Amino acid sequence: MSDEMRFEDRMSDMDALTWNIEKDPVLRSTITAVAILDRSPERDRLLDKIERGSRLIPRMRQRPVSAPLSAAPPRWIVDPSFDLTYHVRWMRAPGSGALEDLLRVAEPIAMQGFDRARPLWEFVVVEGLSEGRSALIQKIHHAVTDGVGGVKMALMLLDLERDPSFDPGPLPPAPEPEHHDPVALVRDAFGHELRRQLGLIRRSRDQVLAALRDPLDAARRSVVAASSVGRLLAPAFEPLSPVMRDRSLSVRFDTITAPLSGLKAAARTVDGKLNDAFVAAVAGGLRRYHEAMGAPVEALRMTMPINIRSGDNELVAGNQFVPARFAVPVGIADPVERMTAIRALVRQQRSEPALDFTEAIAGVLNRLPTTLTTQVFGSMLKGIDFITSNVPGTPMPVYLAGAKLEGQFAFGPMTGSALNATLLSYCEDVQVGLNSDPAAITDGALFRACMQEGFEEVLKVG
Repeated sequence: MSDEMRFEDRMSDMDALTWNIEKDPVLRSTITAVAILDRSPERDRLLDKIERGSRLIPRMRQRPVSAPLSAAPPRWIVDPSFDLTYHVRWMRAPGSGALEDLLRVAEPIAMQGFDRARPLWEFVVVEGLSEGRSALIQKIHHAVTDGVGGVKMALMLLDLERDPSFDPGPLPPAPEPEHHDPVALVRDAFGHELRRQLGLIRRSRDQVLAALRDPLDAARRSVVAASSVGRLLAPAFEPLSPVMRDRSLSVRFDTITAPLSGLKAAARTVDGKLNDAFVAAVAGGLRRYHEAMGAPVEALRMTMPINIRSGDNELVAGNQFVPARFAVPVGIADPVERMTAIRALVRQQRSEPALDFTEAIAGVLNRLPTTLTTQVFGSMLKGIDFITSNVPGTPMPVYLAGAKLEGQFAFGPMTGSALNATLLSYCEDVQVGLNSDPAAITDGALFRACMQEGFEEVLKVG
């Protein structure tokens, strides 16, 4: 079907980069999502749904395997030892079963690295939450997909009704297991590299012919592109924040819920979009936090993934984004002025010529020794103060094995930063997952309060 996700048999260079840099565990790329359900999902229905999904969504049964002595990105192969009971687990909620208790359960799950010999996902059903609710903690590696692709994959496991009347039919056949054959992997990897080099030669030929037709324009575009690539690759060894400087392997989860219509209304006051209001709210919260810590700051360095899903790659699994890094003026007290400034900066970043070369740059980095790749890419990441990500969710209610999804919070990876703030829309709300490093943001309660105030001041504009 045309609306089904398309799964390649090999990681892209960007996927592989998120995989390779985990030689430094601070740069781990784990995505965690916490879905709140109005009741416990029916266990047999849930297992049937996930089993069925694992036969239809290739990545759920595949693990990455690298060919020895090859710089080609890892291949995805069907795990011959796939065990659903490893990937899907149940537990009871601790304490009173409040949201705070649930988040404390999710944190150590997110901190644990993946078993690289298994498919890169885990689900934990948490029962016994307050008012009869339950939750599904979903953990997936960024090498599998980005946030937008993750939502599209999740929708394949969800229903539009609590008790659908249609019969899904018998289980589709399970994919045939693939065994690790080093010789075949090397042969396939070198074939992949040969095809890649032939593609580069063809593109280089086209570029040379274009340059001969208009050498002055070609020279101008080359200078512009080189300057843009230089900005993209510029190292950032030190964060701009005077207080959010230390890094660790720990995480702290917090959440904020706000009306979708309110943030959109605020954005319209500056002729902007939802993302402009969202980033302005996060920046306002960080301004308040620094002031409360006695260390006011004018600007902080932010990474923002720019979605490039369109046309032929709209339904391609894996990462379809490019990371933009730039300084954000958090010191602007007026939320309207802050949104206006952020809107202009984001528009400028979306037009950077280097965004077209991100995959090629990732390919070059992946061909370095892993230790050097980690050092080079780490120099671009560890000076980041915070990350924001805006992921559109479903506008209508959805259900999982008889349980209604009341809300879902996504906690994106920090990959060396102090904070990742991820917005996920659902029905009439936006739900923001705040994933922070407690070594950098030392007063969690103060930080959560400041972020809430940052969103409230933007909402008042609307």
